[in-house]
Amino acid sequence: MKKIDIAKSFLQQNINLFKCPVCDNSFIEQTNNSIVCPNNHSLDISKKGTIQFINHKVSTEYDGLMLESRRRIIQAGFFDGILHKVAELMDANPQNIIDVGSGEGMPLKKLMEFRKNIDSAIGFDISKPGVNLSTSELTENRFFCIADLANLPFNDQSIDVILDLFSPSAYNEFNRIASNGGHLIKIVPNSHYLFELRKLLYGNDNPNSNYDNKNVVELFMKHYPNAKSYPVSYKFELPSELRNDLMIMTPLHWGHNAKQLSETEIQTLTEITVDVTILDNRF
Repeated sequence: MKKIDIAKSFLQQNINLFKCPVCDNSFIEQTNNSIVCPNNHSLDISKKGTIQFINHKVSTEYDGLMLESRRRIIQAGFFDGILHKVAELMDANPQNIIDVGSGEGMPLKKLMEFRKNIDSAIGFDISKPGVNLSTSELTENRFFCIADLANLPFNDQSIDVILDLFSPSAYNEFNRIASNGGHLIKIVPNSHYLFELRKLLYGNDNPNSNYDNKNVVELFMKHYPNAKSYPVSYKFELPSELRNDLMIMTPLHWGHNAKQLSETEIQTLTEITVDVTILDNRF
């Protein structure tokens, strides 16, 4: 089945989730290779099975090499402990899910596999290369699009689960699209996240050796004072063929004073720490 046909099937079933970026009316139908609103504004579905909801030029630092590396690492199970906990926090009945800054699409695919449910899931990102890579994971229940966090193409109170995995947040937009009783689940790294890699790149005394999530958590709790917090921490054994991918998949090696690692140094990364906080707000 062609990607565009898979996307059309998803949109036929879930057209009620989307709003027009021009007039803010709900899209009312998927016809031919487009979706159409009551004012006859239409957006085309690409051959890759995506829609571009952004009508302005965007730039992103995430290139194809970085996205491919991230995909391989996540496929190998790097985020499994996080995503199992997210799946546990979600309601058992089928949910409408969005993945904020979905990258190459693998976290959303994994989450749906862990859920074992008939959810409807949408991943979006400003990165066209990331979204195009995601389309290898299209199903009739999973769709990817290019969209702007500041102007989400979703209807008011239409989304049951907003998943924000290491991505920026737009709380006003999240509040608008969240369904009554829905979840906002935000994952932020703790100080020991990727500790072994940070130590190799920056040593022990550089500020980049540790990450401080205090400001991010405090802002979230300011918006959602009744939110719950769940720490998740584990060691992930890193096969030798994925150790270069680990370094490439993070922006850490771009940082000021980051050391250029030799292949010998990279191969010392036999395991890596995953250390995060999951913040969960129920609307």
